[in-house]
Amino acid sequence: MFTGIIEEVGTVKSIQSGKSSSVLRIKGQKVVQGTRIGDSIATNGICLTVTKIENDSFEADVMSESLKRTNIGTLIPGSFVNLERALSLETRLGGHIVSGHIDGTGQISEFKRDDNAVWLTIETDPGILRYIIEKGSIAIDGVSLTVAAVDDQSFQVSIIPHTGEETVLLCKQPGDTVNLECDMIGKYVEKLLGLNSKKQPQESSRITQDYLQENGFF
Repeated sequence: MFTGIIEEVGTVKSIQSGKSSSVLRIKGQKVVQGTRIGDSIATNGICLTVTKIENDSFEADVMSESLKRTNIGTLIPGSFVNLERALSLETRLGGHIVSGHIDGTGQISEFKRDDNAVWLTIETDPGILRYIIEKGSIAIDGVSLTVAAVDDQSFQVSIIPHTGEETVLLCKQPGDTVNLECDMIGKYVEKLLGLNSKKQPQESSRITQDYLQENGFF
């Protein structure tokens, strides 16, 4: 698990591409400190398992599922990436609970400066937008942000100067693809209530709106 608070910006040193997978080697001095083989490091929000560690870099395998669902296939040697080690029980949870399991991608449509902040508009498909709510949390390339506005085609977040300086978000351009991880609470509620129409019919959940009302949830 992660918090969405980026520890440092790393650099892709090399990519060994296979038929349907790859091996990334990433330079990142802070995130290798105290890290052991088998630990997790979120790379642009993607939970990757460390397979090799050197003084200033680590390696991780990337499976075909990650290549299909994320923007990791667009990386090249020299690309900058957001890095965060998995949280510990001593870590302040400054962001929100992030699993590192990407729901899908979005496309940056606009940057708009507003005094010292920058408004970022991202377009994505309805299957992801259904889990995004105003004032809710969203992880964009692993960065924990608060949703400021959402409609049926896109959503907006505001990037403060500190976030802009400590992540790669403001290095991107309109048209670039970003990884999106929605807040997991909405997905669990949908599953429990049997609301996901994409899935095959299943046994009705005992948790209904009437049940929630009777037990004080509304």
